This record gives sequence, C-alpha cells and structure tokens, in this order.
Amino acid sequence: MENKEVKPYGSEDQSKKQEVEKMFDNISSKYDFLNHFLSMGIDKLWRKKAVRELKSLAPQKLLDIATGTGDFAIALMRLQPKEIVGLDLSNGMLEVGRKKMKAKKIDHIIKMVQGDSENLPFDTDYFDGLTVGFGVRNFENLEKGLSEMLRVVRKDGKLVILEFSKPKKFPIKQVFGFYSKKVIPFLGKNISKDDKAYAYLPESVEAFPEGQTFLNILEKVGYRDVKATAVSGGIATIYTGYK
Repeated sequence: MENKEVKPYGSEDQSKKQEVEKMFDNISSKYDFLNHFLSMGIDKLWRKKAVRELKSLAPQKLLDIATGTGDFAIALMRLQPKEIVGLDLSNGMLEVGRKKMKAKKIDHIIKMVQGDSENLPFDTDYFDGLTVGFGVRNFENLEKGLSEMLRVVRKDGKLVILEFSKPKKFPIKQVFGFYSKKVIPFLGKNISKDDKAYAYLPESVEAFPEGQTFLNILEKVGYRDVKATAVSGGIATIYTGYK
C-alpha cells in the first residue's frame, strides 16, 4: 500500500519526491524557527522521548532519515554514539544543518548526507539504530522506504519513527484540528513566504495511515515487536520496531 498521493504543490509534471525536496529547499532558512515556534517547543520533548527508546541498545552507529536541519541527529548525541548520519532529500536543509554541526563542534560525529530514503546509499546491516522524525508521511512509496530502513539496520537493531497523528479525544482533537488547519498554514505562509508548504502539513497528516494501520504496514515489510506510543494526547505517535 502506498501513501495517498498528497503533494505540496500538486503539479502534474513533478513527483511527490521532487515537490517535497523543492518545498524544504524553499523553507530551509526559516524552518528551525517555525518548527519550534509552531510546536511551542514541544517537539523537543517528543524527540527526547524517542531517543530514550534507543538507550538500551547502547548504539554506536545511528542513522536519522529526513533529518532536515539535524535536530533529531543532535538529540541522538546523548546516546554517545561514534557515528551519526543525517540523511535528507533537501540540500537546502542540510546546508543549514551542516552550519549547526560546525557551530556545536560535533561535525566530526554527525555527517549530513543528501540522499533518497527509498534508495539508501548504505550497506545492509550497517546501523545499530535508526530514527525518522516527521518524515515518513513524505515518502513517495511508504513500503519501499520502510523496507530500505529495515535493510540498513543490523539484526536486533531498532527503528524509531516519530510522526504526527490525529488526536481522537475532546478537546485536544478540536484544538489541534483548528491549530493545524488554520493557524499553522497562516503563520507558516507569512513567515516562510511559501503559501503551500504549511498547508501541506495538515493535508499530509490527514492522509497518513496512522496507529494500528501503520503498525500493520511495519509488520508487513518485516518489522517485529512493533509498538505505538501516543504523545501529547495523540498529537504525535512514537512507533518502534526491531529487525
């Protein structure tokens, strides 16, 4: 099953992958500010919780897919690995990330690589663990991307996926619905000057096969011991699985 085809710009002559790359290139200079501002900083807490899922592995080699400007990769530093690779389609985002790594003097551990999550440029069984923060809903072919992630992680390695979901309970459902469909597109458009990028966010969340449906897909492509943990009343979910 592929992701429902929701694209940022909806053009007929470009694939979802091309549009996602273009979108993130367009908003890369404002992305960090908007991310923390629009999530009111709560995204940092989600990432912390997601990172803790990998602690028991004492991982030495980690991959962060859809790394953007590298916030998840930086959060992984607390696990004290020897190597972290942050991979993203958008070179604009990666350039912002590379400057961050140099400024923090961690560019010898975190390497920012441009690449396609559905065709990963890494050896099979290479990484101990893998993370994706708010990226799997942007995959053009969801199952292909998830299969590639599984390929590059070693046996008994762990995969942690943090993704937006749709809250079910009153009043979080109503508040988040209004915030994501009205407030985020309005502020995102005015600050980033890209009127499509932040309208795409609620559309892509709406189309994403969340919860048990997503766990079923993980199992189908070969993940074992899969689990979903809702955070902040279901605004986001942490999915985990092993190879």
